[in-house]
Amino acid sequence: MSPKSSLRIGRQGGFTLIELMLAVGLLGLILVLLTASFAAVAHSKIHGENRLAIEDQGRAILFQMSKELTGAVNTPFEPSKVLLIGTGHQQGGRPLDSLVVSTLDAGHRRAINGFAAEQTVVYDTSVPSSGAPGSFLLTRSERSSLLVSVPNTANNLPPIVLADNVLSLHLRYFDGSKWNETWDSANAQTIVNGAPLPIAVMIDLTLASPSGRPINFSTEVTLPMAVTAR
Repeated sequence: MSPKSSLRIGRQGGFTLIELMLAVGLLGLILVLLTASFAAVAHSKIHGENRLAIEDQGRAILFQMSKELTGAVNTPFEPSKVLLIGTGHQQGGRPLDSLVVSTLDAGHRRAINGFAAEQTVVYDTSVPSSGAPGSFLLTRSERSSLLVSVPNTANNLPPIVLADNVLSLHLRYFDGSKWNETWDSANAQTIVNGAPLPIAVMIDLTLASPSGRPINFSTEVTLPMAVTAR
């Protein structure tokens, strides 16, 4: 075998520098594409989990408000504190309403027979959120409806923050013929047919997702004691 033939055979058994550079470049491109794919999947997973968490939060808020509105007190058989005050507010063109209701379902204090003492529950959205710009806090506080006067605020527990990403909270009250933007059970001028409680309450809640996208929730609650009293 001649020296030229031996050299030609040796070259056929290896890679040139250009071939190695192309292989390394192709491998790097594949790794970049895989990294981008994994990042997209991880981002989608986090986004989906955050959305599910917001949806669970919104449903939990509507469930709690619905239960307490369902327990709004209006009993003709024994003295009770009939109280439902819904006040409409606007902030930046968005409704941010508040609600005060005396209820037999306070949620945290249960009795053996299924009913607890009457509790006055307050929902408020007047405080801006520091964690989510453009959003507001939804707070809930409660006290005994058996108290004649409002207790000293220094002895009260602070309100519980239910959400710090509220974009809007809109409450409407059905009196049997039309929907009202506000309600005051203590104001005889706003009461229809002598009924201090509305027949139903519509709740529209909008929460902000971590990306700022609004997520809407809505439900309609019938007040059994209002219907029975009529």
